[in-house]
Amino acid sequence: MRGFKISVLSGKGGTGKTTVSVNLAKVLNNSVYVDCDVEEPNGYLFLNPQIEEEKTVEVIIPEINSDKCTLCGECVKACRFSALTKLIKKILVFDHLCHSCGACFEMCPYDTIIEKYKPIGTIRKGKAQSVDFIDGKLNYGEATGVPILKEINKLIENVDKPVIVDSPPGTSCPVIHSIEGSDLCILVTEPTPYGLHDFDLAVQLVKQRGIPMAAVINKAGEGDNIIEEYCEKEGIKVLAKIPFKKEFAEAYSKGKLLIEVDNEVREIFDKLSTDALELIKK
Repeated sequence: MRGFKISVLSGKGGTGKTTVSVNLAKVLNNSVYVDCDVEEPNGYLFLNPQIEEEKTVEVIIPEINSDKCTLCGECVKACRFSALTKLIKKILVFDHLCHSCGACFEMCPYDTIIEKYKPIGTIRKGKAQSVDFIDGKLNYGEATGVPILKEINKLIENVDKPVIVDSPPGTSCPVIHSIEGSDLCILVTEPTPYGLHDFDLAVQLVKQRGIPMAAVINKAGEGDNIIEEYCEKEGIKVLAKIPFKKEFAEAYSKGKLLIEVDNEVREIFDKLSTDALELIKK
């Protein structure tokens, strides 16, 4: 099977995107599962990978050479993230606010700022039987996981396998970086008014990026029509409906894949993978 990238996202956390991502990666034999939810990665709990490599991700932050600094304040003016402030006798750096944009380095007229490397998280690579595993984890208190996502994108940009990306929740900047270069986005939602609200936010984001999309309704049952009517209006295909069962919640809490505990769900994911590939081929 040739390489392609499917990103699984939702408008908010707790909707079931990790459930869809890990089960889809498993039914697509010889695939790559990538957990981009760097603030709270949990795909490893279900795939139980054997970690083979771990890499620290660093960013560059400014360090002010007080002996050369004239306190002109140009670096403070250049910083859009308020990571620098001018005191009476020194420039103070709030490194947890720094986005490593480099503006302060560029604007300093006296070459006073020194590049300092700071670790912000890690990337792990491993193997979960037939599935290649990658996840990123942001250290507590760091401003953004985008540098980690950029490093992950470098790892998968030329992979000749199906790549399933478990995107961060929401519709913010990290989600945009995680779906970059996708052949298809699968949006997971629940059939409730709140689910529809967040689903709509995700739909608008994917529309803006010009990426083909499809939907999966998780915890399907009463109220499915609220999502199906929306999808029909927006021209979005509903690829699968995963029923709501108490047994699924128990399996999730024990870190089990749904396809391994329920034959009906196994068939749902087999068809989901086939239909997703058909959409990518179009």
